[in-house]
Amino acid sequence: MNKRKMNEEDIKFQFITPAIENAGWKKSQIKLEYSFTDGRVIVQGESTKRGKQKRADYLLSYQNNLPLAIVEAKDNHHSIGDGMQQCIAYSEILDIPFAYSSNGDGFLEHDMNKGTEIEISLSEFPSPQDLWNRYKKINQISPKEEEVITKPYYFQIGEKTPRYYQRIAINRTVEAISKGKKRILLVMATGTGKTYTAFQIIHKLKNAGIKKRILYLADRNILIDQAMQQEFKSFEKVMTKVSNRKMDSSYELFFSLYQQLADNNGKKAYMDFKPEFFDLIVVDECHRGSAKEDSLWREVLEYFRSATQIGMTATPKETKYVSNISYFGEPIYTYSLKEGIADGFLAPYKVVRIGLDKDLNGYRPEKGKLDIYGNEIEDRVYNLKDFDRELIIDDRTKKVAEKVTEFLKKTDRFSKSIIFCVDIEHAERMRQALVNENTDLCAENPKYIMRITGDNKEGKAQLDYFIDAYEKYPTIVTTSKLMNTGVDCKTCKLIVLDNNINSMTEFKQIIGRGTRLRWEDGKKFFTIMDFRNSSRLFADPDFDGEPIIQYEVDGDNSPVPPKKIKKTEKAPINDDKNYIRKKFRVNDVFVEVLSENVQYYDEEGKLIIESFIDFSKKNILEEYATLDNFLQDWNKDMKKMAIINELEERGVLLEELHNESGNKEMDDFDLICHIAFDKKPLTRAERVNNVKKRDYLSKYEGLARDVIYALLDKYMTDGIGDLESTEILDNSPFNKLGSPMKIAKEFGGKDGLLNAIKGLQDEIYA
Repeated sequence: MNKRKMNEEDIKFQFITPAIENAGWKKSQIKLEYSFTDGRVIVQGESTKRGKQKRADYLLSYQNNLPLAIVEAKDNHHSIGDGMQQCIAYSEILDIPFAYSSNGDGFLEHDMNKGTEIEISLSEFPSPQDLWNRYKKINQISPKEEEVITKPYYFQIGEKTPRYYQRIAINRTVEAISKGKKRILLVMATGTGKTYTAFQIIHKLKNAGIKKRILYLADRNILIDQAMQQEFKSFEKVMTKVSNRKMDSSYELFFSLYQQLADNNGKKAYMDFKPEFFDLIVVDECHRGSAKEDSLWREVLEYFRSATQIGMTATPKETKYVSNISYFGEPIYTYSLKEGIADGFLAPYKVVRIGLDKDLNGYRPEKGKLDIYGNEIEDRVYNLKDFDRELIIDDRTKKVAEKVTEFLKKTDRFSKSIIFCVDIEHAERMRQALVNENTDLCAENPKYIMRITGDNKEGKAQLDYFIDAYEKYPTIVTTSKLMNTGVDCKTCKLIVLDNNINSMTEFKQIIGRGTRLRWEDGKKFFTIMDFRNSSRLFADPDFDGEPIIQYEVDGDNSPVPPKKIKKTEKAPINDDKNYIRKKFRVNDVFVEVLSENVQYYDEEGKLIIESFIDFSKKNILEEYATLDNFLQDWNKDMKKMAIINELEERGVLLEELHNESGNKEMDDFDLICHIAFDKKPLTRAERVNNVKKRDYLSKYEGLARDVIYALLDKYMTDGIGDLESTEILDNSPFNKLGSPMKIAKEFGGKDGLLNAIKGLQDEIYA
C-alpha cells in the first residue's frame, strides 16, 4: 500500500481513524469534520456571502461537551507536523488541552498546558481515559469535583446544542464553582446566548446536587419573562417569578427583578429569607445597577453573600465609580462582538454616516430671534449636543425622518427599525415626522410607526409584537432609553442614532439591538444610520477590548479602589422619566445634508470608508501583487472558482463588483483584471467568439463537438463556474445528448473528458 499515492481522505480512512479507534475511542466520542463556526458574513452593498467555516478533521471528547483533543490530518506528502500550527490555533479557540497532527506515519502531540511536543507511533495514541486522567492531574480535579464536571448538559431531541463558546463558558464556570469559587463574571456579546448559557450552568449544578435554591436576577420584566418562557421552560414545575415583593419558599428556582427585592420605602423583601437561603445567584445584565457599590441592587447581593454569584454581561462596566471586576473578579471567559461576527454567529454591520449642515457647522441665531413660543433665544452657537436638548429645529427632525424613509424605500420598508432619540419628547416628534413621510403605510396600519418609551403604556404594550420575528407591526419604533438593553429584536435591520452617546457601555448595548443573525429570515446584516457621529466610538480601542478597571489616583500617585457615590451628589438625568427642561424651538431654520458616506465592516473588524472598487482593488493586489502572479494561479489549475472564493473571503464580492461596474456580461476573470490591473475587459460572448474564430472546435466531431458547443453556451450564460464540475452533464441540455457515461466515452473516458474541459478553459482565456 503506497501512502504517497493516497489523498488526505484515504490517509484518514486507512491509518488515522483506525489508530484512534484502536486506542479505545468509541464512534460516539469521535466527530469527523467538526465545523465549529458558521463562516463570517461578508457584506458589500446589498450583496452577502458566507465565508469559510472553521473545521477540525477530528474532535475527540471524553463525553459529550467535554472535548479533550483535536487531530489535524495531512496526506503523506506532508511531514507529520505540518498540520500542527492550525491544530494549535483551533485548540486555543476551542479551549482544548491536547492537539495532534498526523500524516499517516504517526502522530505529533502538543500539550497545550505544558507547551511540550512529542512524536508517537500510530499504536501509541492515548485512550480517552489516559487523556482524561492527564487533564484531571493538570487541573487538580478531585473525585468530588469530577462528579460535578461530568454531569451531562440538558438536551431534548430537536432542541439546540451549545455552540463552542457557550460550552467553554459553561464548563469553565461549573469547574470553577466545583472548586469553590464564589464570584464569577462571564462577558458575552449581545446575541450570543447568555440566558441559554446560564440555563445549562444551572442545570448541571442542580443535577450535581451542589446548588439547590437559585435566584435569577434581572432589571427588566421582558428579560425575566423571555427566560422563563423559553430557555428555562423545563424548570416550570419548580420555578416562580417574585411578584408584589412576596417570596414563596416552596420553589427551587426564583426569577425576580431587583426592584421586587429592594424597596426604597423601607420594606426589603429579600429579608424575608435568611441570608444563606440561596445557594446560587445569577445576575443578568450585571453591567447595570449591580455594579454600583452603594446601589440597592448591590444590597441584595451583599445580603446573600454566602451564595455563589455569577454576573453575566455584554458590556462590563469599569469606571472610578462603577466596577463589575472589583466585585465579581476578572472574567472567567470573554466572547466578544468581533469574535461573534468573525465566526458568523452575529450579524455584521455597515454604517451610513450623514452630516447635516447645522450639525457640522453649528447654528447661531440672529440677535433678538424669538422661538415659536415667543421666547428670545440665547445668543450663542448651538451644536450637536444642544439639538433637541436645548434647541429644537423642526426641519432637522424632518430631514432625519426623510433620510430614514429614503433608506427604507431603497431597501425594505418593512425592515424592523429602531430610532434612538435624545429624550421622550424628541422620540414623539420623530414619530410624528416619520408618520408624515410614510402616510401610505400608516393609513394601512397606524401601528407601522410607534413610540415605545417608558412613559407610554400604548407603546410599551406593542413591544412584544415589535420583537416578534413573525409580526409585521410595529415596524419602525422611536425611543430614548427604554430599548437600549434587554430587547431581543432578532430581525432588527436598521438602527438610527439621533442621540448623543458618550458612554461606551450604552453604545455597545444600542449596537447589540441589531447583532442577531437570522439568515433564514433574510436578516444577514444590519445598518447603522448615524446622525450624531456616535459611530466614532467604533474606533475606540475599548469598543471590543478587554475591560480594565479605571482607578482614581490619590496625592502620592497610588491607585485607590472605586469610591462610592455620595448620596448628596447629583444623579444623572434619566431621559425615560419626566424631566422638565426649558427648550427653544424654531420652525423657520432650514437644514441641508452636506455629506453621506457608507462604511463597511472588514475581516479585521474595522470600518472602511473607501469605495468598494478601491477596496476590492487593494484586496486583490494584496493577494496577487502583479498580473503575472494572478495569471499564473488562474491558468495552473482547473478550479477557477477556488480563486474566486478565496477573493470573496477577503471581501471582494464579484456580484457587487459587477453591479458597480455596470457590465454584468463581463467575465469574472476580466472583471478582476480590469479592476486590479487596468486591463481592457471582454464580455463572455466576446471570449466565446474568439474561441470559434480560432477554429478550436474543428478538432471535435459528432457528439463530442455538440458537447463542446453546449459547454461554450453554458459558459456564455452562467460563467466559468459550471464548467468545473462533471455534474453539469446531468442537467439540460447535456442530458438530452446522452448519459454522462456515454458523453465521457466520446472523449475516451472520464480523464479524456476532463482534459477536454481543461483545454476549453485554456482556449477561453488564451
